[in-house]
Amino acid sequence: MEVLDTALSTLVYLASCFFLFFIGKVVYQLFHRKINVKDELVEKDNLAFAVAHTGYFVGLLLAIGSAIIGPSMGMQQDLIDIFVYGLLAIILLNLSIFINDKLILRKFSVYKEIVEDRNVGTGVIEGANSVATGLILLGAISGDGSILTALIFWAIGQVLLLVTELMYNLITPYDIHEHIEKDNVAVGIGFAGAMISIGNVIRFALMHDFVSWEDSMINIAINVGIGLLFLPLVRILTDKILLPGQKLTDEIINQEHPNHGAALIEAFAYIGGSVLITWTL
Repeated sequence: MEVLDTALSTLVYLASCFFLFFIGKVVYQLFHRKINVKDELVEKDNLAFAVAHTGYFVGLLLAIGSAIIGPSMGMQQDLIDIFVYGLLAIILLNLSIFINDKLILRKFSVYKEIVEDRNVGTGVIEGANSVATGLILLGAISGDGSILTALIFWAIGQVLLLVTELMYNLITPYDIHEHIEKDNVAVGIGFAGAMISIGNVIRFALMHDFVSWEDSMINIAINVGIGLLFLPLVRILTDKILLPGQKLTDEIINQEHPNHGAALIEAFAYIGGSVLITWTL
């Protein structure tokens, strides 16, 4: 009987999640009225949009998961929490895409690059922004906080993603916006890895029961500070260890066909580094 009850409750929770995914799809369309999702994915075979949209769904999965994981408070309360925090996460995730378009990729039109020019590098970054924000929401909501703490931590996370963009531009000997606009997918992949890595360390800093603002801010400052300081070190290590005999910059921008494989190694190094940081803190 207990097994049957567990199976039925699992089905109810899964159905709730699928319903939230459907709402997430509807809300995305409301936020992006100029984009016909079906046309971009099916009729135009737009890879840039497909990458960005897949990143959105990964972020959505993480955000919705934040309302599910943790001890059960009873099915009725669990469902209330899932829908309240799930809907909040959906709205915040879509707002993060807007912020990404206006602030992080501020030097060109993201809509034009993804929809009109089918710039995969831009799509990769927009998708990564969604994944990073999903990780931030996973930490902000899964901790024993409130709607207010979730909103504030989300806002802090968006500021820190902007700081990551500024930091990444400082440690690279080229303007990432210039090369992304030139359809350099490799540059987009490397930057995407940096964004996801910072999102992951923010998640780790927040994924504890909320005790006080002071405690949370100290955790965020320590984790993100280490993560940002780690970015230039990772570039050096990628050059010396993961790509022996080759210069990362040369592979990414100084040849006729940018090396996507080298960029993937760079992105892995950032994300892998963030995982190591969370394991050792």
